[in-house]
Amino acid sequence: MTPILAGFIASGRDEAAWEQSVADAIAALAAEFEVVPERGGEPAGAARRTLLDTFDWRLYRAGLTLEYAARSVGGELRLADHPVTTEPVTTQPATTQPVTGWQASRPHLMCEVPDGPVASRIGDLVAPRALLPVVVVTTATTTLRLLNEDGKTVARLLVERPLLGGQRSGPQATPLAPRLAIAEVRGYQGQARRAARLVGAAPGVTPAEVPAFSEALRALGRRPGDYSNKVDTDITAAQPASQAAATILLRLLDTIDANVGGVLADTDTEFLHDLRVAVRRTRSALKLFGDVLDGEEVAFFAAEFKWVGDLTTPIRDLDVHLLDFDDTARTLSAAKPDDLEPFRAYLEQRRRREFRVLSRGLKSARFTELSSRWRAKLTAIKDGNPPAGGGTTGVLAAERTRTAFTKVARRGAAITEQSPPESLHDLRKRCKELRYALEFFAPLYDRATQAKVVGELKRLQDCLGEFQDTEVQIGEIRTLATAMLAAGEAPAVTLLAMGEVTAGLVSRQRVAREDFGRRFAAFAGIDGQRRMSALLRGSRGFGS
Repeated sequence: MTPILAGFIASGRDEAAWEQSVADAIAALAAEFEVVPERGGEPAGAARRTLLDTFDWRLYRAGLTLEYAARSVGGELRLADHPVTTEPVTTQPATTQPVTGWQASRPHLMCEVPDGPVASRIGDLVAPRALLPVVVVTTATTTLRLLNEDGKTVARLLVERPLLGGQRSGPQATPLAPRLAIAEVRGYQGQARRAARLVGAAPGVTPAEVPAFSEALRALGRRPGDYSNKVDTDITAAQPASQAAATILLRLLDTIDANVGGVLADTDTEFLHDLRVAVRRTRSALKLFGDVLDGEEVAFFAAEFKWVGDLTTPIRDLDVHLLDFDDTARTLSAAKPDDLEPFRAYLEQRRRREFRVLSRGLKSARFTELSSRWRAKLTAIKDGNPPAGGGTTGVLAAERTRTAFTKVARRGAAITEQSPPESLHDLRKRCKELRYALEFFAPLYDRATQAKVVGELKRLQDCLGEFQDTEVQIGEIRTLATAMLAAGEAPAVTLLAMGEVTAGLVSRQRVAREDFGRRFAAFAGIDGQRRMSALLRGSRGFGS
């Protein structure tokens, strides 16, 4: 196909108006060119394209568009270096990869994507998430040739009639506005540009600023990037603290509810991870500023969200082992990777059992009622029925953030080389509370100053997280080894390999412990205290 010079879209409210716009464009071209159907005369067969991305839009956020184009036999993955919201002016080369047996209607983990140029480009970006079918567009294309006075083809008009969903006769098909494009023919670029100007000036025709996928998403009431696990709110320093608290907690509840379906379908492990983080943030928020809400009910909800957190912990711990399994196996030196396979089988068996427990909990009336009651309470506060007192959001943010920082600074300073692991674990929890406070009240902070504070805090958290995660994994491997031995499912070579894995974890934990002092001093030393003071002092509305 010759290069696309310019793309347009028909305007109007319905199919009749769209078709009139197409007819007007063709009439405008007919005034200067002879317009004839492409040889063969029949519209091209419908092309079915599926937009693929992860639930959290990792490809879109990286400026990439991945689609699956169905063929009569097999299909093709196409990866383009422009986001789904951008309509390229000219055809841009895409990375393509033929695939067979691809079921476009279901999720695909990266381990299910065949090796190839597309898989190699997106693998590290996507994993461990699954590629999901976001939207399907089926397009029938009619091609018309534009002839000059000598009867030579000098350009082509492509008229695409896209449908959201299936074929035109299907119950789920929704027509979208037709798209028109002028394609150049080599040696006749001037005539193609003239044709593009004629189409652009036709009544009811406007430049196509977004591709069909973006229009299809809009028809579904969605937009690219419409899910994120970040706590993005529009709170202000002057509003009542209780309303800001309700706004933040509602955002967290939205994240919890958005991930339940993916957890129950076991689509990928990040659904559970995001749900757990939102639950953990909720519990921290209730500790930080739950007192500005109704105290008695808040205690009830805090206990219920603890139940949800406890419900999700066993399977997440198993997921961590399984996600890191292959990398861990490759680090073995005394043992062989295959020696660990019975351990993998045991982990997978335990995970299936724990997943059934988790599913029952998330499907229970208790969980459903928790979500609905919590949403009703928060919505009432946010929409204008806040409890009396509580002050402004600016004052609340300054007080609670300063208090959270003080706890981190004092507890961290008390840790010595002789301190037990529990002291570092407790500090890690206090760091999380401070990090969440910085996230919750982010709209009130100076962005550059906050980035410096959060950057140092994150490095401290990474160190504490490495220490605690290895501590947990060491204990779990020992417990699992004992259980496997008791069940007669632990060959000697597997136990030896598990011992080597444990030794590696002990070494990593020792490095993290040695690194703690430096990381803590960088965050909570004199410079760190000055950064935090500057953050609170310069925040919008604090102290007003």
